[in-house]
Amino acid sequence: MTESINPTTGKPNKSYSSHTKIEIDDKVDQTYNAWDSWRQTSFAERSVMMRNAGRALRNRKDELANLMAIEMGKPLKGGVAEIEKCADACSFYADNAKRFLRDEPVKTDAGKSYISYQPLGVILAVMPWNFPFWQVFRFLAPCLMAGNCGILKHASNVPGCALAIEDIIKKAGFPPFVFQTLLIDSKSVNAVIENSKISAVTLTGSVEAGKKIAEKAGSVLKKTVLELGGSDAYIVLEDADLDLAAETCVNSRLINSGQSCIAAKRFIVMEKVGKKFIELFKDKMSAKVVGDPLNDKTDVGPLARLDLRDELHKQVEGSIQKGAICILGGKIEPGTHAFYPPTILTNVKKGMPAYDEELFGPVASIILAMNENEAINIANDTVFGLGAAIFSRDIVKAEEIAAKRLQAGSCFVNSLVKSDPRLPFGGIKNSGYGRELAAFGIREFVNIKTVYVK
Repeated sequence: MTESINPTTGKPNKSYSSHTKIEIDDKVDQTYNAWDSWRQTSFAERSVMMRNAGRALRNRKDELANLMAIEMGKPLKGGVAEIEKCADACSFYADNAKRFLRDEPVKTDAGKSYISYQPLGVILAVMPWNFPFWQVFRFLAPCLMAGNCGILKHASNVPGCALAIEDIIKKAGFPPFVFQTLLIDSKSVNAVIENSKISAVTLTGSVEAGKKIAEKAGSVLKKTVLELGGSDAYIVLEDADLDLAAETCVNSRLINSGQSCIAAKRFIVMEKVGKKFIELFKDKMSAKVVGDPLNDKTDVGPLARLDLRDELHKQVEGSIQKGAICILGGKIEPGTHAFYPPTILTNVKKGMPAYDEELFGPVASIILAMNENEAINIANDTVFGLGAAIFSRDIVKAEEIAAKRLQAGSCFVNSLVKSDPRLPFGGIKNSGYGRELAAFGIREFVNIKTVYVK
């Protein structure tokens, strides 16, 4: 049995029957059998259905935002924006998949030789709760447009979102079983990976989850794409527009109530402007509205589960015990269930959880640096490598640092780091491997085939 719990109240939303071993095998069989005809459809046919899915998302955005609010606590305006982004991804791949996967001629000694991109088969997606629609659609849109089929194992606390995605795909006109949802726990995933009718696996989640999936998939020689955690560093140089930097940094730290792999986590500020930046940062963070995610004025809702709130608080307290200074928040109010207040820690040093670990919630770590080189070294001094940003009025210098010196999959200048269907997304080091989105994402799960005609 899978139960959805409202993180705002702690009360159950709805219970769902988990799929049995027989039902899991049947669903994988159905999807595999559907692939034979689906891969033979034209890009034009797939595009019609994908655009239908995008329209369905937009038509149901208020309903789906409400569902996210009660299942994992996302404030309504964030939920609506997430659904709009999913619809954009559908349109993007409907428009561009054929171009991304067209044959590429190569001159050789043959009469004709070229590279052909062919679908692999059924792709298993193991997805997290924090962006319950976007994480799925950034896999699903390119997967289906490439001629693959999909099986979704979603996070256990968002079963309603998982089933809503399946419903959208069905009603968009896709053939039966091209995409299906499995309501199963994490212990059942290995058996699905081992199924010979699964061709590859993609996961967004924790480092530990990624290691387990990669190990199992590797044991049966199946490709994986992993998007894991992050501890994104935002560098604020002396010549930065401090008001812009503080506003952008706060907004990034509080995306999805701080529960985003690609949210800003560590703020590395030049000592000369540290005091002013901290004042601005605190003022802007204090102004954010914490409350019921069903209220459209709320900026910060609860964390998705009570255990996640408790783990975050443990990291905050551990950092304070080692010398960090809490200048905002840091205390759990009685009767607030999974809520955690926007929190700022200063005097953060290496060896503290706030420096070394990913803090998955509305907690900001501020680290002062003497100079530009020290700031870059601190930014790179992490096991993660998902995103990073730098703020400076010297665009040429900032771009050079972003492009060549910061160790991350996405580096932004004077802007918060975000994913975009037009740009590849993914990380290095413990943030994973492979890429989603853009042409790179749709080519991850295809057979890059050489065709040689003498």
